[in-house]
Amino acid sequence: MADKTLGSDDRVVRSSADGPGWRQLYRTEDWWAVWIGGTLLAICTLVVGYEMTSGATGSDLLKTWLAKPGSWNSNPLDAFTVKGSSVLRGLFGAFALSLVAFGLGLSAMGRRLAPFVAGFCVVFALATAALVLAGQSVIKYYNLEYALWALLAGLLISNTIGTASWIRSAVCTEFYIKTGLVLLGAEVLFGRLLALGLPGVFVSWVVTPIVLVATFWFGQQILRIASPTLNIVISADMSVCGVSAAIATAAACRAKRSELSLAIGMSLTFTVIMMVVMPMIIRGLGINNVVGGAWLGGTIDSTGAVAAAGAMLGDDALQVAATIKMIQNILIGVVAFCVSVYWVTRVERTSGEARPGAIEIWHRFPKFILGFVAASLVFSCLSASSAGGERVVDAVLGHSTTTLRNWFFCLAFVSIGLETNFRELAVNLKGGKPLVLYVVGQTFNLCLTLLMAWLMFEKVFPHAADVLQK
Repeated sequence: MADKTLGSDDRVVRSSADGPGWRQLYRTEDWWAVWIGGTLLAICTLVVGYEMTSGATGSDLLKTWLAKPGSWNSNPLDAFTVKGSSVLRGLFGAFALSLVAFGLGLSAMGRRLAPFVAGFCVVFALATAALVLAGQSVIKYYNLEYALWALLAGLLISNTIGTASWIRSAVCTEFYIKTGLVLLGAEVLFGRLLALGLPGVFVSWVVTPIVLVATFWFGQQILRIASPTLNIVISADMSVCGVSAAIATAAACRAKRSELSLAIGMSLTFTVIMMVVMPMIIRGLGINNVVGGAWLGGTIDSTGAVAAAGAMLGDDALQVAATIKMIQNILIGVVAFCVSVYWVTRVERTSGEARPGAIEIWHRFPKFILGFVAASLVFSCLSASSAGGERVVDAVLGHSTTTLRNWFFCLAFVSIGLETNFRELAVNLKGGKPLVLYVVGQTFNLCLTLLMAWLMFEKVFPHAADVLQK
């Protein structure tokens, strides 16, 4: 069977083409992301639960077999030794588990397995190199995360010697990141999110839709961007939560891969700049750490970058920033659904054509979002059930699924670089309109989020963040 992920017009195609009914459950990328992510979460939870009930310290097996490179100063080989112990077994475990999981999914979808295995070895090696670079002490001090190095590694190859066809067999950007997003759902715990109450909701769920709609309108009506799919992907990337929202939105509106790559490239560039500059602005303006943390969480795209920027201000800013970003992450599914509905009923509907039924919206909706939501609900309930449940969740997230998610995201960023050609991006950047859209939208986002954060956390609910310190 032909690969349905990439269409003839190079679009991020939805999976309804694979046939109706139950076939979609085992022949489409979205559903395989759910099955893989859900299976990994279940296995990790069972292992941790067994070790805790049997008297072990918890997650020993997972820590041994799932790892990533650590920190180092002058010798890169030190990255493969963490606290005096080698992590090579953990790296092999992550490699083998990823290879088997994604290989099984691609094989079920009709892809040839042999080219994927060969290409995956290269993609995984580049991801490992990116993680090693990100662990260097000076680089780590400036919070230049693995996403940047993974993207640059892929770009260097694709724009010089070119990405070989056998490597392209393992360039599965959406598959990697969709599976990672299912794992991310387990980290979005409703009990913690609700701790901030109304202030957190206003900063995350009121500002974000306003910025998204306003930016899309600006791109269509003022800048007259020719491609509405490019417009909405950039708008969602900038206003919601960066790469994750861009992937979900691109899937919902069938954006071109080159448009997705452009949006992600701009997002990563501005994320690095904002992560470094915003804490300095907050200090310079004398903004208190709670308001500053809320501002960071509502505007910086990457969750990791939000945590890094918040840590520059202090623990209180870090906790508020991370919590705001997690609340905002919930909107990934909401935005994907709304874009699906809008594109089917308005953008792609021609004059005189009958209104599409609900089934077409269902076909267009990114199914992996269901896995994200389900993981969040299950782990939220487990964490709230008892103290033992909370310990299990902390152990699962702290020593296994978070590590796997970082690996999957790193593989995705390498893949983005390997499939991105600057000559193709130049077509979408023509006239500079996408860059203007991003800058104007982000400026509006910064101003509105700061105003809302100040109102909520300083004027209306000045003690709202105290609960996070308990």
